[in-house]
Amino acid sequence: MTKFSGNRGEWSEPYVLLKLLVDGQLTLGDSKLNKIKDLILPIVSILREEQNQKFSYSDNKQKVVIELAGRNVFQIAVAEFKERAEFLLARIKIGSGEEKTGSFSIPEIEDFLCQIGCTKLSEKSQSKSDIHIVVHDVRTGLCPLLGFSIKSELGSKATLFNASQATNFTFEIPDWDNKFTELVNSIDNKKKVQKRIAKIRELGFDLKFSHVDDSKFRNNLMLIDSQMPEILVEMINNYYSGKDASVSELTRIVCAINPNKYDKQHEHQFYSYKIKRFLNDAALGMTAKKVWQGRYDATGGYLVVKKDGEIVCYHIYSKNEFEDYLFFNTKFDTPSTSRHDFAYIYEEGGKFFFKLNFQIKI
Repeated sequence: MTKFSGNRGEWSEPYVLLKLLVDGQLTLGDSKLNKIKDLILPIVSILREEQNQKFSYSDNKQKVVIELAGRNVFQIAVAEFKERAEFLLARIKIGSGEEKTGSFSIPEIEDFLCQIGCTKLSEKSQSKSDIHIVVHDVRTGLCPLLGFSIKSELGSKATLFNASQATNFTFEIPDWDNKFTELVNSIDNKKKVQKRIAKIRELGFDLKFSHVDDSKFRNNLMLIDSQMPEILVEMINNYYSGKDASVSELTRIVCAINPNKYDKQHEHQFYSYKIKRFLNDAALGMTAKKVWQGRYDATGGYLVVKKDGEIVCYHIYSKNEFEDYLFFNTKFDTPSTSRHDFAYIYEEGGKFFFKLNFQIKI
């Protein structure tokens, strides 16, 4: 009986562990996932909460020293980790065929994973950190313990910002004629949200932003920037109007519209700066349902598994590269309308409303 089963993204987590132990360092990347030469962080050790695992190196760097809670310390050659990592990468690429989201097992790697203390593919945690690494910061001489979130290009696109009913934005439809409600709400196809909005406008009406449904989420946004709700509303509107899905292009469109009437005579990049802050906070700790106080869970940043199996690090010490990576590689996406209860016309207090929601993929 197989012990492990997961999709390509989930299998990427043990792959990252094995690969990093082989590389012995984190290499920082630019906005296009290219490694930046000479910008590296040597790895001192890797920690996983599961069974209090600790992986470090022998004096000659040829062996990995493994410490498991309640067991003796033992060593395994780095060469074996290299062999296992290469095998695992090849099997992840094969996966369950062309389908990137399906679960599959890799029986040949199970005994080795169990030997090094892995009993599950991914760490389930309330934080956004998937792996914790002690690095040697050559700039400061310190060896901080940093938490990293793992994103993989080997599987389907990961979600940077998750949707929920808390992320609903409510819009009023002024002067709406109720005789058209059933006509709009009956539109049901793959692009039903866009088509329902288009029908509302075709009938001569429009959506007027009312409020963010959840007060915690609203305040989280306002903590980032007092006008962040209005900026996101404009991006959501343009996304569902079919203008674009990429965050960078939607930001460009909103900048041209300038809904907040910023003074642009000196070419300040108001909107891109604020959206980068939102993406950065969403990546490193901010969620819709919890009060956000600006403290990061993923204190290191992101580890991205590229399609060729190489791992690129985005570290908060290199804030500009990290924010550019997020800005140029994320897209708006439509979440489930039934699960999150949005995209239909309803009446309340004699007025008519329509909710919109969003998620961001990377």
